[in-house]
Amino acid sequence: MKKLLLLLAIMATSQTGFSAGKYDNPDTLVVARDGTGEFRNIDDAIEVCRAFMDYHKVIYVKKGTYKEKLIIPSWLQNIEICGEDAEKTIITFDDHANIKRTDNGKPMGTFRTYTLKIEGNAITLKNITIENNSARLGQAVALHTEGDRLVFINCRFVGHQDTIYTGTAGTRLYFKDCYICGTTDFIFGPSTAWFEGCTIESLVNSYVTAASTPQDQPFGYVFNNCRLIAGGTAEQCYLGRPWRPYAYTLFMNCELGEHIRSEGWENWRNPENEKTTRYLEYNNRGAGAQPQQRVAWSHQLTKKEATKITPQAVFNRNDGWNPWK
Repeated sequence: MKKLLLLLAIMATSQTGFSAGKYDNPDTLVVARDGTGEFRNIDDAIEVCRAFMDYHKVIYVKKGTYKEKLIIPSWLQNIEICGEDAEKTIITFDDHANIKRTDNGKPMGTFRTYTLKIEGNAITLKNITIENNSARLGQAVALHTEGDRLVFINCRFVGHQDTIYTGTAGTRLYFKDCYICGTTDFIFGPSTAWFEGCTIESLVNSYVTAASTPQDQPFGYVFNNCRLIAGGTAEQCYLGRPWRPYAYTLFMNCELGEHIRSEGWENWRNPENEKTTRYLEYNNRGAGAQPQQRVAWSHQLTKKEATKITPQAVFNRNDGWNPWK
């Protein structure tokens, strides 16, 4: 009888949602390098989060420089990493593509160089810098995304070549009021991503984007109300070149600096790409906005066409995701 009562008590406890672990709750976790938080490293805070959480969990990161190579794994969701100050809360690492791997002595390659890799869904970053501070010795990714429904608000992404890799087709990303800098193809990949009110800084003469949008994916990169500026030695930059033949990139309502080349786009030395690439603009302004001089295979949207391109239309999956609310 006692065993039966004990079993019933355990079942009742589990049904009321009793947390088995100290951190199995929606409380905020605090990370601080100076020891004033629960954790000194962000990775330690990520490690204690429960798999497939159905509640929102905040990891609050105090000002400081965190030299960490981080992965938010696929079994984590509904996590928000919020920095105290975007310019003074920095996650940094320095891998680059030509570093020799310890397991076989071969170069690391682009896709292992990330500072932060996000595999999980429904992850949010706010007020934080993600940096790859490698010297210019090869491709060096700061942010590598694979998850869906990812949101980045008031974040800074700092690097050189390949700063942001949006790595999985069909996933949706929303960047709001972010700063992104780099040299070559520093926003690249197959995901669908909306950039709203972001500042995009080119550091050398090269390419801003290298989308690899799949043919059956209706949208790739959309930049709305963004500002493209030049830093470093940048004077002549293309808006993009197609990493894959059906690359989709749209700049609308953006301020384009004088460093943007009058032809706007490049075919990656392959004229066949001109037949399939989807390069679009609408209502841009500034010295770099010269629609009459753009390559003939790009397209200037009409007002009617542009009004149909909204976050709702771009992210439509009938799942109610609304990151811009």
